[in-house]
Amino acid sequence: MTLTKSPLGVIETVYQHMRVRLVTGQLKPGEKLKISQISQEMDVSTGVLREALTRLSAENLVVATPQRGFRVAPMSAAELLDLTRVRIDIEGLCIRRSLSLGDIEWESAVVGAYHRLMHTPARDGHRQALPSAAWYGAHNHFHDTIVSACDSPWLLKLRDQLHVQSERYRLIAASMIHHDERNLDDEHKHLLDAVTRRDAALTVDLIGTHFLETAEGLLKRGADIWLGK
Repeated sequence: MTLTKSPLGVIETVYQHMRVRLVTGQLKPGEKLKISQISQEMDVSTGVLREALTRLSAENLVVATPQRGFRVAPMSAAELLDLTRVRIDIEGLCIRRSLSLGDIEWESAVVGAYHRLMHTPARDGHRQALPSAAWYGAHNHFHDTIVSACDSPWLLKLRDQLHVQSERYRLIAASMIHHDERNLDDEHKHLLDAVTRRDAALTVDLIGTHFLETAEGLLKRGADIWLGK
């Protein structure tokens, strides 16, 4: 992986690359990050890698310990439940604002995002337990579009931060929960119907159930054995 960009561009590229590896679980919770080895693999200096990891530590994806270097942020059942509850609260606030302010263009965009999701294959044939990258993108786009009329930049920023953290858990849950245990198509259809009726209370209730079932499914699969309690 040879990089020939400007120093800032190289740091950004390394940051994005490591971020994907952290969020998708390619690097395991608590794993010590071997600076020398990773920098050689990416063909960048250790200084560039440390800069990128420092940024990631600010997002709580990496833990920096004086004299001990960097580790992948740990994960736990307790954190998952806390994260899910807070995420439901923030998502609910975003949804209520968005549904009250969204115009016909917004509603059309939500319907379009739903149709895109429904027509995107959920499996890519290689890693059957995990959603395809295309489905993953369409899924996020649908949920993002629902809250896109929210007029609070701070709420949306908090939502994004919580989303990044929850993705680590969601992707692990996807690899443990058999895809036929939940009918996500039905869940998303019910969500769309509630949104287009501008039924904020029902939409918030549905999204809460949507998030909680993912979290509870992960815990039921015994992931707390390696996530910790």
